[in-house]
Amino acid sequence: MKLIKNPWLDKEGYNCIGCCPGNPLGFHLSFYEDGDDVVSKWSPTQFHQGWIDTLHGGVQALLMDEVAGWVVTSKLKATGVTSKMNIQYLKPISTREKELTIRARVNKMMRNVAFIDAEIINGEGEICSKSELIYFCKM
Repeated sequence: MKLIKNPWLDKEGYNCIGCCPGNPLGFHLSFYEDGDDVVSKWSPTQFHQGWIDTLHGGVQALLMDEVAGWVVTSKLKATGVTSKMNIQYLKPISTREKELTIRARVNKMMRNVAFIDAEIINGEGEICSKSELIYFCKM
């Protein structure tokens, strides 16, 4: 896997909750290219729970949306905004997981609209949640 360089590191005002390394409340995600996929690894804590020892669904949505956004940046060489996100929560994710893998890829393009598939995989290789995202892109 190849590390994707963060193009916003030196931009004034950059403070993304998902990927800004300087955001004290952020997730500090890094991203890698793995074939057609963009991948990130992340370790949850008890501060990310909804129910006891269970990763909050909104946190899961943030993780998949963030990796999908990096698909737009890295793979499509564009910027974009999320228009729609359809999530399926397939299996609870424990906040005691050592590391989660978040993957996303372009499913199809229609002009400036990207259809992106994403998923969160636990340490046992199980897909715990997945989403279909629609991004409006500025090419």
